[in-house]
Amino acid sequence: MASVHESLYFNPMMTNGVVQANIFGIKDWVTPYKIAVLALLYEMATTKSIALLDRRRLNKLILPLQQGPDLTFEQFLKTVKECCPRMVNAVKLRLFPMADSELQDMEHFFTILPNAFSDSEAFKTSVVGLFMRQMLLAYNKLSFSQVYKLFRSLQQYSHGGGRPQRDLSALTTEDMELTSNEDTSVDPMEKDELDMGALHQSDLRSGETRGPLSQKQAEYFLARQAYLLKNDENKAMKPAKLQDELNNILKFNPDFAEAHYLSYLNSMRVQDVYISTHSLLHYFDRLILSGGEGKSNGDEGYGRSLRYAVLNLATLHCRFGHYQQADLALQEAIRIAQEANDHVCLQHCLSWLYTLEQMKGSDSVVLTEDSVKMAAHFCLPYLASLGIQSLVQQGALQGMPANKLLDALRGTDIMHWKQSLSELIDISLAQTASIWRMYGKSTMARQQAQLLLNMNSLEPVNFGVQQNNTEPFAIALCHLAELHAEQGLYGAVSDIIKHLKQQFPPHTQHAKLWMLCDLKIQFEKAMNDGKYHLAEPHVTAISALNATEGLYRKAQLLKALNQTSDASRILQRVQQLSEKNKNTEMIIRVMLATAELHWDSSGFATALPLLLQALALARQHNLQSLESETVLHLAFTQLMLGVPEQALALVQDVLECMLAHGSVLDKARALLLAARCQAALAATAPEEHRLRAVELCVETLGEAALYFSQLNCKQRLREVYYLQARLHHSLGNVSERNKSALLFRLLNQELPPSASAAVPLL
Repeated sequence: MASVHESLYFNPMMTNGVVQANIFGIKDWVTPYKIAVLALLYEMATTKSIALLDRRRLNKLILPLQQGPDLTFEQFLKTVKECCPRMVNAVKLRLFPMADSELQDMEHFFTILPNAFSDSEAFKTSVVGLFMRQMLLAYNKLSFSQVYKLFRSLQQYSHGGGRPQRDLSALTTEDMELTSNEDTSVDPMEKDELDMGALHQSDLRSGETRGPLSQKQAEYFLARQAYLLKNDENKAMKPAKLQDELNNILKFNPDFAEAHYLSYLNSMRVQDVYISTHSLLHYFDRLILSGGEGKSNGDEGYGRSLRYAVLNLATLHCRFGHYQQADLALQEAIRIAQEANDHVCLQHCLSWLYTLEQMKGSDSVVLTEDSVKMAAHFCLPYLASLGIQSLVQQGALQGMPANKLLDALRGTDIMHWKQSLSELIDISLAQTASIWRMYGKSTMARQQAQLLLNMNSLEPVNFGVQQNNTEPFAIALCHLAELHAEQGLYGAVSDIIKHLKQQFPPHTQHAKLWMLCDLKIQFEKAMNDGKYHLAEPHVTAISALNATEGLYRKAQLLKALNQTSDASRILQRVQQLSEKNKNTEMIIRVMLATAELHWDSSGFATALPLLLQALALARQHNLQSLESETVLHLAFTQLMLGVPEQALALVQDVLECMLAHGSVLDKARALLLAARCQAALAATAPEEHRLRAVELCVETLGEAALYFSQLNCKQRLREVYYLQARLHHSLGNVSERNKSALLFRLLNQELPPSASAAVPLL
């Protein structure tokens, strides 16, 4: 990280009781909190009877206390007490008499402080020794009035430790200025700053005003928060609180470039366009100004910073959907990179160029292929792998053979493991899970998602945080939630969504993934339960996150409410949007929903061409799940057209796939349709085979009822119980017939009457 801007001459700054001494590499200053840390170190060095376990815990605590921001005295004592309770009393006995006595006692403490470490080699070489010598040097550089202000602030600081506060109101501002022998080399403005820094009772008691962090504290704070934002955003500070801390840092040092960049990252968390753009521009302004002697078109200096500044601005506009501004910024970055002959920057620009084309819905295959070739030529495995991942994604959407796509992913995985590219391994696993899910192989999708979630990261673990809040983890968890919902395991779904909410709070950039996933699951559950009034609010919420998905769900809801004309109009609109965005899955689903609307008007023959077109699309794009669902629609249409033999043959062709990879609802619908076909064939079967055919049909209905009951699909259960009662009556099973009839009657009284009784549900 870049160093905090330092003056060329000694300029002590006094703000809210914090004395800064910044001279010849002294990048720290004395505060009451650091005096408390020094007292703790002194007691640890002079006390020999500390238990080994307690000393070990204290040794582990020292570095965070030195590097972290200043704590209140109460927080400091609480932290020490957790490691060694007896050391708290020793620190109090050292600080309280010092604060209650005269100024000479604090002076005496700094005099005897080196004596405790004089015989130790650690005083010369360790981090503790360096910290102590820095504090001693900073203290010795203070004027007498500054030492007195420090003493006053120590008195106020010690009052946070649970002891009564001395009455300091009698001390006036004049009492604090005991000397007028100030350095004449300091200009009047700097003297005004010293005067403005004088402590007042209201400032000391408010607890809201904070002094500046030292350079080491600021760098540690920024590094920690940046790491947490990247790897586990939930453990980072809240956006508002973090922005307050950054504003406090920038108030005392506006040229701290890294603080501006962390402000940019923090603003991106809450999707704040203005502050994120403002902070990003300020970051590169400061970086360019501190770039040194670099040439404008060289590899180093402000020329390199300038072209990457424009590239980052382009990525910012991409994130917020400002495609025109992003395109202009990318063109500018490409021009500057070409002038500087910076091939690495050009490759990054090309990667974002094809990403931008994908966001705009344009065909970017040629650009992506060029990017992969050039990245491989310049030995940039990260960019080459990202390009291959993008090509695989586009190939999956365009219907490329599954074996070619998986072979390409396997080749990139080998490179990822060789190069230890942990982030790309996560992306590859999440993409593989998504591809298997799209193909309808739920078992393989579940396996890949579990593999990602249980894999140890190759990245070094800092601050005790694993890299588990990235987009691949969110995608994997959403897949697991949807797969559990398809099996009717809503308790597990609730646990997964709860974990997602904790790991990806609503203000984070990946929160939309689980929000949309949760809303779709709740919508499907409400539709299966027949509670359409609960499904309607979910439609509005889904539309806010994804317009196409929202319109499709709205059409489903209108169809269930028998508003066929409105549903048909919305489905036509969804199909136009899907064709524009080349969303093949949604196109097929719209075709199936349109065919169901034709069924409601008894237009079974009209639905056949539409279903055949959907079947051809599903097979072309290897969408096995949608292919099986389309075949079931074709079988139902043929059954309604009076061809039960062909319908049963189609059902049997996809039944194995449905039972292996389908959802509980798909399994139940397939079994119910098979039972209907069997019942239709049993009616025309010879007398000697009819009894066995009816018994087989009853068994199939029993399995379907079991699956429907898992999802609480009362409408379809009513249909199953009605068929069971009719079949048991034909078999002469009076008790079973009465049982099924009673269940049917209870559901029929609970549910509204079917508006289209002539057309049973699929």
